[in-house]
Amino acid sequence: MDYFFELFLGGMTRGSIYALIALGYTMVYGIIGLINFAHGEIYMIGAFTALIIASVLAVAGMPDFAILALATLAAIVYSAAYGFTIEKIAYRPLRSAPRLSPLISAIGMSIFLQNYVLLAQTSDFMPFPSLIPDFTFMEPYAHIIGSSEIVIFGVTALAMAFLTVLIKFTRIGKAMRATAQDQKMAMLVGININKIISVTFVIGSSLAALGGVLIASYIGQINFYIGFIAGIKAFTGAVLGGIGSIPGAVLGSFILGWTESFATGYISSDYEDVFAFSLLVLILIFRPAGILGRTESKKV
Repeated sequence: MDYFFELFLGGMTRGSIYALIALGYTMVYGIIGLINFAHGEIYMIGAFTALIIASVLAVAGMPDFAILALATLAAIVYSAAYGFTIEKIAYRPLRSAPRLSPLISAIGMSIFLQNYVLLAQTSDFMPFPSLIPDFTFMEPYAHIIGSSEIVIFGVTALAMAFLTVLIKFTRIGKAMRATAQDQKMAMLVGININKIISVTFVIGSSLAALGGVLIASYIGQINFYIGFIAGIKAFTGAVLGGIGSIPGAVLGSFILGWTESFATGYISSDYEDVFAFSLLVLILIFRPAGILGRTESKKV
């Protein structure tokens, strides 16, 4: 039973990280109806930014809590700036173009950012310090769950609650919903859709950076390619739960995380990705809109 519980918690940890990235995917898709395939690279850049800042602060002799807070803040700000820039360069000029054009642009941006970090850093895996401190009250349960997992679960829950409140009960959230429903009508009632779309990219990029810091601290190493793998898995989770739905992105990510964890634990780690993507194929065949997604009917 302990082994099952360990796998369950391991799947929750994976799902939580996927969810933080998938929320950015689903927000962008909900606003402009397109997938930002450079989103995984924002996650990777956030992790590298945190590593650089944490290394500098550690040399300066700052306490661990200050290192964690400042490194995370720097990663969020830097990644948010990248998200804002990507929207202006790769998406805004192609907003009225055929849907294939911004898709190709996003893939090109993803490849560019991968190679940019490869040239600026290294192709090797780099050690990442454990920034999350061990909680004393968790010591009796350390063999099952650690402090890092608790922090990751809590951050994911807070992120989902924050986005839900932001979109449903705030002025900018109403503007986001209006922009998602009809951009032309939103402009007619005075909404600056360029600003709303930029804010959406900034929020999604901030969440991806937060996920990058947490998972890098949890795993203990990073390289330039981690964004591609995590981005594909998070995209799978978003589609699984229902792309465009915030609860769906979280639910799909958790299901994906549990599928990978139990497949690794009870069958073989060699088939981890096979089970994950097989689950996606089944969902696309039998429920294309995802678990919590809504099928839209359009008049011809």
